[in-house]
Amino acid sequence: MIKSFTATPKDIKKEWILIDAEDVVLGRLASRVANLLRGKHKATYTPHMDCGDNVVIINAEKVRLTGNKRQTKTYYWHTGHPGGIKERKAHQILDGDYPERVLTKAIERMIPRGPLGRQQMKNLRVYAGSEHKQEAQNPRVYDFASENAKNTR
Repeated sequence: MIKSFTATPKDIKKEWILIDAEDVVLGRLASRVANLLRGKHKATYTPHMDCGDNVVIINAEKVRLTGNKRQTKTYYWHTGHPGGIKERKAHQILDGDYPERVLTKAIERMIPRGPLGRQQMKNLRVYAGSEHKQEAQNPRVYDFASENAKNTR
C-alpha cells in the first residue's frame, strides 16, 4: 500500500521571492502570488500547513488594471454605524498614500479565510516603490512579467 506524503514543520523549506509589479496585470499577479504564499507550486504541498514561500513585491503603485477598471472598480467597506457604507475607486487608492493596498487586498481575497490564511498573509510584503527592506534575506528574483505575454498589457 502506498502512503501519501503529509508535510510536517521539519519538512517545510521556505524561500524568499522578489517580484517586480511594474506594468503587470493586477489579477494575474495576485493569483500567482496567492499560490506562492499557499505553497501550491511545491510537490510537498499540504493543505493544512503553511508551506508557502515568503514573497516581496516592489513597485505596487505601478500595477496595471485592464479595461476601465482603474476608473470604475470600487472598493467598499462599512464603518459599523447605520448608513456607514463607504466606497473608494481604484484610481483614488493607487494615487493616494497607500497604493500597495490594492494589490494586498487582491491577494488577500484569493487566500482562504481563517487562521491558516492569516498566517500565510504574514509571509507577504508589498512596497509601493522600488526599495524594500528584505535585502538581507537574499530573495530570488522571479520575473513574472516575461512568463506570459498576457501578464503585461
